[in-house]
Amino acid sequence: MAKKFLSNSPILSNNSTSHIRVAKPSSEFYSVFSKAEVLEIIHALETRWEIPLKYAYKGQGAKIWHEFYQKFVSPKWYRKSSVEIDLLRNNFAYIYSNIQKCEQVNVIDVGAGNSYPAKDFVAKLNQLNKINKYIALDISEGLLTVSRKNFTTWFPKIDYINQQMDIENSCIPANFSGNPKIILHLGVTMGNHHNRNQVLKNFRNSMDENDFLIFTNEIGSNSQWDGIARGGCKYHAKEIYRSIKNSIGLKSQDCQLVRKYDLATDSVVANIKFLHNYNIDFSFQGIDKSIEISKGKEITIWRHHKYEMPKLIQELEGAGLELVHYTTNKYSSHIMAICQVANN
Repeated sequence: MAKKFLSNSPILSNNSTSHIRVAKPSSEFYSVFSKAEVLEIIHALETRWEIPLKYAYKGQGAKIWHEFYQKFVSPKWYRKSSVEIDLLRNNFAYIYSNIQKCEQVNVIDVGAGNSYPAKDFVAKLNQLNKINKYIALDISEGLLTVSRKNFTTWFPKIDYINQQMDIENSCIPANFSGNPKIILHLGVTMGNHHNRNQVLKNFRNSMDENDFLIFTNEIGSNSQWDGIARGGCKYHAKEIYRSIKNSIGLKSQDCQLVRKYDLATDSVVANIKFLHNYNIDFSFQGIDKSIEISKGKEITIWRHHKYEMPKLIQELEGAGLELVHYTTNKYSSHIMAICQVANN
């Protein structure tokens, strides 16, 4: 029996009589994502019209990110350092003054990527015989492979461990405790999360009183974005858009990439805008689900949130964390926040 749609349906509305095009994710899509991850993608599409950015780092996404980092972020002869490397260097004295009494610490790099941002920091700790082990955690198995290759080349004598983990959905494994922890969350990853509050709570629930959470992010007003795509919003979003089209089975002429400020999340986003009615057909290991998308609808595939200081402090306090120290870069465009468990 043919499925009927009401004329006032939020899914198809006035376009219900138009031809519906069907997209079917590729076999590679199902090989990259677990059943649980496919279900989470479906849920995100159904509830908030989004494919979570965190999944853009899996499969071919690991290669896309690594190439983006090497081209636009990693130090070159004309770009001697990166923001997070500079901020770690500038804050090393403060960090070291707080761990001097510790015999050694574990450095846990959450969202480690290729581990490059932590390289100089780890080297300094190693020179002072202060590092027990380095633990790389990332959602992407591909990036963890890059991390292992890099780190064991740089520091063959430091104990290296890695593990796949999604900080939005879980805490840092308890078996990584023992020594005091320095938890790194570098780049602008904090501003890419859909649920920053849950991420901060998971960090808090992973920490003991002598542990530090150190993260970097952009600061400023999101609503004052000038509409010009730069950095990740320009280059990474474009590659994610291309990858999603290919893996889900969308035709290039049926959609376009749109970047804009999103008031609801106070973030700059990159969206796929559909130029035709579409049905995305998910069929995998007992999953049989269709997502119907009307012409003109947009799906978010990339997001970034800049922090303003009052909001940052509010989110940290809400998660049970205290901002004990922070600095900004010379342009006041990025912050390094150093946090501990709040004393309630």
